[in-house]
Amino acid sequence: MKVLFIYPQFPDTFWSFKHALKFIDKKAGTPPLGLLTIASLLPHGWEKRLVDVNIRPLVEEDLAWADLVMISAMVVQRESAHALIKQAKLAGKTVVAGGPLFTSEFESFPLVDHFVLNEGEITLPRFWLDYGRGQAQRVYTSDVHPDIQHTPPPLWHLADLKQYATMSIQFSRGCPYNCDFCNITSMLGHRPRTKTAKQLINELDGLYALGWREPVFIVDDNFIGNKKVLKQEVLPALIEWRKGKTGLPFNTEVSINLADDAVLMSQMVAAGFNEVFVGIETPNEESLVECSKTQNRNRDLIESVRRIQRAGMEVQGGFIVGFDSDTETIFTQQSDFIMKAGITTAMIGLLQAPAGTRLYDRMKLEGRLLGEMTGDNGDGSTNIIPKLDLKILQAGHRQLVQFLYTPQAYYQRAKTFLLTVQPPQIQLHLDWTYIRALFRSVVTLGIKGVERAEYWKLFLWTLFRKPRLFPQAITLAIYGHHFRILADRM
Repeated sequence: MKVLFIYPQFPDTFWSFKHALKFIDKKAGTPPLGLLTIASLLPHGWEKRLVDVNIRPLVEEDLAWADLVMISAMVVQRESAHALIKQAKLAGKTVVAGGPLFTSEFESFPLVDHFVLNEGEITLPRFWLDYGRGQAQRVYTSDVHPDIQHTPPPLWHLADLKQYATMSIQFSRGCPYNCDFCNITSMLGHRPRTKTAKQLINELDGLYALGWREPVFIVDDNFIGNKKVLKQEVLPALIEWRKGKTGLPFNTEVSINLADDAVLMSQMVAAGFNEVFVGIETPNEESLVECSKTQNRNRDLIESVRRIQRAGMEVQGGFIVGFDSDTETIFTQQSDFIMKAGITTAMIGLLQAPAGTRLYDRMKLEGRLLGEMTGDNGDGSTNIIPKLDLKILQAGHRQLVQFLYTPQAYYQRAKTFLLTVQPPQIQLHLDWTYIRALFRSVVTLGIKGVERAEYWKLFLWTLFRKPRLFPQAITLAIYGHHFRILADRM
């Protein structure tokens, strides 16, 4: 059996980093972890190939080789997924689809032959058993959450690793919280299920043996969902593993209560974590109550961010406008918060209601659903009718984003962050790729760019005042270039 895995195109969005990737000669952020894991669940004797169309186009020869096509996608990849499925069907291929996009809206893909939905460790074996008998159903679903301590490592060799900026691995699935707008718990459950420390180390060993020294994104829904396992087993193992190694800084997603645990933060930094994404959402306490973001309530959110920064980790933040409790003052509140907290990477979107969430059910009951989500949290769209006038909401959102990514505002936040954060404890891997990126930043940002004055201020200030943070300062400048291009297009 010859199986062709296809990964659709990511549009030019906040998290695509397309305008930043050019500085380091990369074509995409991360390879498709889900497909590479599904590939590892298939029989070892089968031939497998991957076409990530973010790296190269799908061509006739790819499809001619395949007996079966498997595709996975997120909602933001919807348009590309439709086109690739049509291309595969025109070539006469059987198409099997799974992943978040198809789990939430498989009815919208009539050309797909079979859907293997939810978690593949459960539904994929059922599909293959039926397929081998010639009795495959069209849709396979399950509400069972598997023990991922039996999940094999991804088949990294299928991907052209040198084309990516970051690798992704997974330690846990599920989140203990119940945010109104989040579909993670409906898909993956409330109880965090973890791999063993040995599994995680084996996956990292595999990447290291392949020569990977660049960042690794641990894609958990909430990495600190099971603190006991982290503090007693996983982080000590990562700290030990890192001895004598260079590179592979880690980043992940956490909840804000990380700031309450100094020991956990210290362990994470020693293990090599230098960035965390936190769903801060809003400084408006009423909106936090509305969306059941209990972990963010009754705390000084700015001080929580600063504690994480002082420990040695950059906080990247997710923010939302358009809660029912929001008034026209929310845009100023968000701007003031983000500036004071020194959050350079601030993703700000309108409230959206993914299928399967309590928010979706409430909006449907109230007759306030507008249709499907775009999946792009930063494009100013929403699939609900907000309480705040939609034109005011969209105009306020646009002005907020465009202000935050002006050179003056962005570089001010970068300096605020660099004044707070501790230098990394791990030995970074710097090669000619990053030397070229530095020179390209000098030309693109320091000579040609509208941000050139702010760029040189940060460049010289960091070089002489915070030299150990100089690589991070240049990275932030390059990220800012990407964000500003997107903001200017709004």
